[in-house]
Amino acid sequence: MTTTRTLPVIGITLDSEAPGGYARMPWYALRQNYCAVVARAGGLPLPLPHLPDLVAAYLERLDGLVLTGGAFDIDPALFGATVRHATVTLKEDRTRFELALLMGALARDMPVLGICGGQQLLNVALGGTLVQHIPDEVAGCLAHEQPNPRTEAGHEVMVTPESLLYRVVAERTLAVNSAHHQAVRTVGPGVVVSARAADGVIEAIEAPARRFCLGVQWHPEYEITRADSRLFAALVRAAAEP
Repeated sequence: MTTTRTLPVIGITLDSEAPGGYARMPWYALRQNYCAVVARAGGLPLPLPHLPDLVAAYLERLDGLVLTGGAFDIDPALFGATVRHATVTLKEDRTRFELALLMGALARDMPVLGICGGQQLLNVALGGTLVQHIPDEVAGCLAHEQPNPRTEAGHEVMVTPESLLYRVVAERTLAVNSAHHQAVRTVGPGVVVSARAADGVIEAIEAPARRFCLGVQWHPEYEITRADSRLFAALVRAAAEP
């Protein structure tokens, strides 16, 4: 029986906010459902402050990593773009920290789950590129920034057969929530697409040669379907393996 001493430690990246609102000083933010879903899956959630000097120490203590989303974008310069779309908003310190943490996790073949912007960062770290603003580049696109609550589905995605994602969720079509204006354009070497929306937008990626390396464009931490819960269960199982 698993004890609290053997729970796989799952690092969860925090968001950061400027002074105002919650506090007059800069502050971290993380929705409670990120921690709750990891705990329900059998992991020990560990939120990670953006302290670059501690990246190596974090990695020594982690068994798996969740890269969270947020209302900001990846700097287009990181994937070789020379023009930044007017809608792009950066959090450079957060991205710098997350990228260092992610590269260290990948070097250790640590299980990684990228969520929304976390998937986008994962793709860039693995050599891929991004669409900077879906409405400008995908004709007839779906409402990827859905108007209804995130606790409800916004559209469906089609899962690639025989992919890691399919083996985890055991479903060919998933109803997902959606809160993004950017997406994966091209995948990096060794990365494959494992789900798309009806408009062709890439909704999930994975690196088959790695132990567990998966990114999804939606927000499974809301657990609006059983497939969402299965994603975290699979991450924690992979993290528990020696």
